[in-house]
Amino acid sequence: MNEEVALTAYSKGSGCGCKIEPAVLKAMIGPSVNRGNVPGLLIGNEFSDDAAVFAFDDTHALIATVDFFTPIVDDAFDFGRIAATNALSDVYAMGGTPFMALAVLGWPVDKLPHELAARVMAGAEEVCKQAGVALAGGHSIDSAEPFFGLSVNGKVNRANIKANHTVQEGDAIYITKALGTGIISAAAKKKILQPGDLELAVQSMTTLNTAGTFFGTLPYVTAMTDITGFGLLGHLGEMIDPGKFSATIEYKTVPFITNLKPYTDVFCMPDGTTKNWKSYHQGIVGVDGVQLITLCDPQTSGGLVVTVTSTQVAEFEKACKQEQIRVTAVGRIEKSADYRIRIS
Repeated sequence: MNEEVALTAYSKGSGCGCKIEPAVLKAMIGPSVNRGNVPGLLIGNEFSDDAAVFAFDDTHALIATVDFFTPIVDDAFDFGRIAATNALSDVYAMGGTPFMALAVLGWPVDKLPHELAARVMAGAEEVCKQAGVALAGGHSIDSAEPFFGLSVNGKVNRANIKANHTVQEGDAIYITKALGTGIISAAAKKKILQPGDLELAVQSMTTLNTAGTFFGTLPYVTAMTDITGFGLLGHLGEMIDPGKFSATIEYKTVPFITNLKPYTDVFCMPDGTTKNWKSYHQGIVGVDGVQLITLCDPQTSGGLVVTVTSTQVAEFEKACKQEQIRVTAVGRIEKSADYRIRIS
């Protein structure tokens, strides 16, 4: 993974950690889309879902999303792979299947060789080929910082659509990937990485969330989203209707990338971690220093958060085992309490 040019040196943020912090983003977006004024729009931005969904007919729907970010690794090929995997995840998180993508590229042409941009594209093409997605074109600009991502179209049976805000009381909360990619990327920028740790993070970030398509077929999966720049607590918080539900996370059950402790011990974390906490800390209880670093860690191409009807937990876990999908139970949805999320 060595490059003569270190891509991360040319950007302020890294991966999904470059996202605008939640509170600021909410103020920038303003009023939500009124679906009643847009015939056929099933899901817009009312609840911070991962993608928009538009009905073709009574059975079929189109999923549309765009996602891009600045380099999280120095290797151009891996940057392209990670960015593509991350963008495709938004479609999987809605229960759909991606089928076509357009590239979104920003490149400082006077600072970085165009051959590196070609390597970024090659990485994205490899992932799209693996996913069965046509990378059919795109758009590029000359920009101050490099960035890359995809605009993705997906398809879904309307019965299989999974929104992020449809949790039910008693649901079990599962996640599909270990956390910690933001911490690893911060350690890389600070040049304190231990051997093998970056490779583990890259492996995680380039693993497609294809499980989401399968979860879409399961009627007892009540809600779904993916974990990206706002961390586990931020994206779980988007799933909970304030005043109606709360959630408890059993911290000891949360999976983390191997060997995070040397970095959390020295408070190694991206800037986005503290921005995340500042934006959504109200109503979250039981968080200590290490839990803040890990649970607010901006994930790039993170796993899925899946909520499952409590009476169907055994059936869900059996189905995942049969499909060779790794899931970890980390908590539960409860009726509203004097907290929004509690860390146990």
